[in-house]
Amino acid sequence: MSDLERPQSSTRRPYVDSEVGRLRTVMLHRPGPELRRLTPRNNGSLLFDGIPWVGRAQEEHDAFAEALRSHDVEVLYVDQLLAEALADPGARKEISESLLGDRRWGDTLRKRVADHLEELDAEALAATVIAGLAHEELRNGSGLTYRLMDQHDFVLEPLPNTLFTRDSSVWVRDASAVTSMAMPARLRESTITGTIYRWHPRFAGSPALYGRDLEPLEGGDVLLLAPGVVAVGVGERTTPAGAERLASRLFADGEASTTHTVLAVPIAQQRATMHLDTVCTMVDLDAVVAYPAVADTLVAYRLTPGSDGEPTVSGPVPFLAAAAEAMGLDRLRVIPTGLDPVTAEREQWDDGNNTLCIAPRLAVAYERNVETNAQLEEAGIEVIRIPGSELGSGRGGPRCMSCPIVRDPLGG
Repeated sequence: MSDLERPQSSTRRPYVDSEVGRLRTVMLHRPGPELRRLTPRNNGSLLFDGIPWVGRAQEEHDAFAEALRSHDVEVLYVDQLLAEALADPGARKEISESLLGDRRWGDTLRKRVADHLEELDAEALAATVIAGLAHEELRNGSGLTYRLMDQHDFVLEPLPNTLFTRDSSVWVRDASAVTSMAMPARLRESTITGTIYRWHPRFAGSPALYGRDLEPLEGGDVLLLAPGVVAVGVGERTTPAGAERLASRLFADGEASTTHTVLAVPIAQQRATMHLDTVCTMVDLDAVVAYPAVADTLVAYRLTPGSDGEPTVSGPVPFLAAAAEAMGLDRLRVIPTGLDPVTAEREQWDDGNNTLCIAPRLAVAYERNVETNAQLEEAGIEVIRIPGSELGSGRGGPRCMSCPIVRDPLGG
């Protein structure tokens, strides 16, 4: 019996209150047909730096999933969860309507797409939502919009970034935050995640903390530093308004709120530092692996619950010092990327900082970041090395490729 077929009584409810609590359940997406649709014509607009060798990317991803399973982590897959959710007519109606809202099509093409989607079973519909719909795949395509499309164009663009499941949602304690993606090429990923959380029986009744219709906020920018302490990167993908909105939602219960500090951390708006987790991730209760050239200069604006219902803002203050104080530590141990500036820059680009903690002092990292991994081990962190030569072409490491659903709690 697969993990997805087990009775609900055998599964644990979603809960995450840190980056390092023992990982029990994670959501991944194995790269598939959507990656095969990347070409030199569209890889830039679809946010990939190159054209990955799909078969090798799948092998690497399978090795990642197996490394997790070998440490007793339950692995769920986006496409399977979506297909199961779409067995419910309400979920099917919701996602179909979201797809048919594309204003580029016009009435004739919209009708043809609606007819096409209606004929698909749940599994085929889930595959189409992720892999897209090519011009030549649309049965009975007609109308001016369709006729003027190039035969190599897509009626529905593929979603190759679905691979990076961290970005489209975040769990904070027992609540899901379906995020609001900044890039048009990724907007539909949040639709997928939202459909899964609303309609799949596994997530029934889970509170919703955020939504895709709100200010831009992406999961790669959200670090759960400790129970009650959240850091949010503000830069290319997450706006100040998104960070403020998340803080307001986290503080909404007033004195009953379990979150007491949100640290908004401005980061450079560039490809190499698109998210906070590209420069800093946690590897122990009191330790981070960080890119020194950036991490040493990061500042934070401290948001705390205000008496008027709005967050109180103070700062800026040095980020690492502010994080340690909010976490109740004298200081955070900082493990640097690489040994010298050139190696550090290379390994930061290759996602050396983008580690996934399975438990305190146990982290998954790309094997290619030799110096950073050596630094981690020197600091007492056990490193599970995985291949990533093809997976990294979309600019993401083990943390980017994983959405924790259940971790052992660190807080009460």
